[in-house]
Amino acid sequence: MSQAPPDPSPAASGPVPALTDQRIVVLDFGSQYAQLIARRVREQNVYCEILRHDVSAARLREISPQGIILSGGPSSVYEPGAPRCDPDLFRIGIPVLGICYGMQLACEALGGRVEHTPSREYGRASCQVIEAGELFAGLPESTDVWMSHGDQVSGIGDDFRVLAETSSCPYAAIRHRELPVFGMQFHPEVTHTPLGGQVLHNFVIGVCGCAETWHLGDFADAAIADLRQRVGDRRVICGLSGGVDSAVVAALLYKAIGPQLSCILVNNGLLRKDEQAAVIAEFTTHFKADLHVVDAESMFLRELAGVTDPQEKRRRIGHAFIECFKAEAAKIEDAHFLAQGTLYPDVIESGAAIDGPAATIKLHHNVGGLPEELGFELIEPLRDLFKDEVRRLGSELGLPETLVWRHPFPGPGLAVRCLGEVTAARLIKLREADSIVVNEIKAAGLYRQTSQSFAVLLPVQSVGVMGDARTYEETVAIRSVNTDDFMTADWSRLPYDLLARISTRIINEVAGVNRVCYDVSSKPPATIEWE
Repeated sequence: MSQAPPDPSPAASGPVPALTDQRIVVLDFGSQYAQLIARRVREQNVYCEILRHDVSAARLREISPQGIILSGGPSSVYEPGAPRCDPDLFRIGIPVLGICYGMQLACEALGGRVEHTPSREYGRASCQVIEAGELFAGLPESTDVWMSHGDQVSGIGDDFRVLAETSSCPYAAIRHRELPVFGMQFHPEVTHTPLGGQVLHNFVIGVCGCAETWHLGDFADAAIADLRQRVGDRRVICGLSGGVDSAVVAALLYKAIGPQLSCILVNNGLLRKDEQAAVIAEFTTHFKADLHVVDAESMFLRELAGVTDPQEKRRRIGHAFIECFKAEAAKIEDAHFLAQGTLYPDVIESGAAIDGPAATIKLHHNVGGLPEELGFELIEPLRDLFKDEVRRLGSELGLPETLVWRHPFPGPGLAVRCLGEVTAARLIKLREADSIVVNEIKAAGLYRQTSQSFAVLLPVQSVGVMGDARTYEETVAIRSVNTDDFMTADWSRLPYDLLARISTRIINEVAGVNRVCYDVSSKPPATIEWE
């Protein structure tokens, strides 16, 4: 028998405000939505963090959260090796809410039965509330919910009460008769369950008795105090990309340590149009920061020559980034720390969160590897925040609105929007097309209404006719999504006239492109970026 892993500490690696003596913990069973559950809880102004699924009941007693939420997951509870929780956690007196797989685990541990359903249930369902109680207080008798499961509870014995049902799921929500244990087969954390936030509010505030006292302003104050204490009189290097994440990190550090901050912008040739000039202007005017600019375009293009695999692109960009940082950091005296704008979604999608069982979706050059390679101690003050929380934090710190609401940009830059081989010529096409997309969306007054909009250059050539000549040129895809958290996203319903203007301009103004397409896939099953 293998030795059980040591009990993990709480997942939060950044500063946690002192008022988080009240918290909810989420145990992660491999769901890509575990972070989304945490975010929904934070919307209740209650701090929430994520722990491994196998944390012991003794450790949970020590942490003493107000409530425990068991996430969903891709496994079946009856499969050998399926992730499990300590069954004693149901009997330590802390309220427990199991969601989907988490509900099935709770029922199995407390005498229920779980079986495979004849057909997987995925999508909206009408849920009938049988007993409102604490969990469904204030909800109508019938409400839409989002189902995503291949197994379900088939028997609950005499120890549970049924709170809700659907036409195909007789135990859509349950409550133990004696223990403070609840379960629901549907997913309250996704936007497809319109009243899911109210259900979570009822659990977090009503059942667990949490006070709504966690606010990002308090987080900012605690983060600044923590950074001052941790850094002391040493110097911090912060890598800038032009995006909101690195800008908020820089703002936190500037408020905490002022002139001890040195920022490095690596122009890897993969930036958006005019990005370098904009970053220089913002960070020398707004912050008066010590800014170092490295022109490394030729180096990155050499590394990417002939590479088409997206993971290999990310890996090579990460290594080239390290080399550039090494060279420039060597010019900065007494540098001890490296600050990065790593966010919660970066951590979960890289598979690095809490050593949990969630699948790796993509490599992320901000997650793991850099401290060892560069020899710096790592600072990641945003590691436990979601994108919308980072924006709100940026506003709290007084950053200009144009910077706070700038659409996200991937760490590997245009390389993962330039499908196929990345060359200087193809980057010029992509940069120009991307600029047209963004400027037209801004001109239409839709930039704030969309969450992320950009162009993708595809390694697909097609026949066209321009003038009297036959062309055989490349294709540009337009991607625009709306999302609150970047863990799920829906494609933006842009007006046809706007899409027509974007298409016409790209084909007329970008040499070598004769076809434009619009991406109408959501996340999931697609991701926001194409690579």
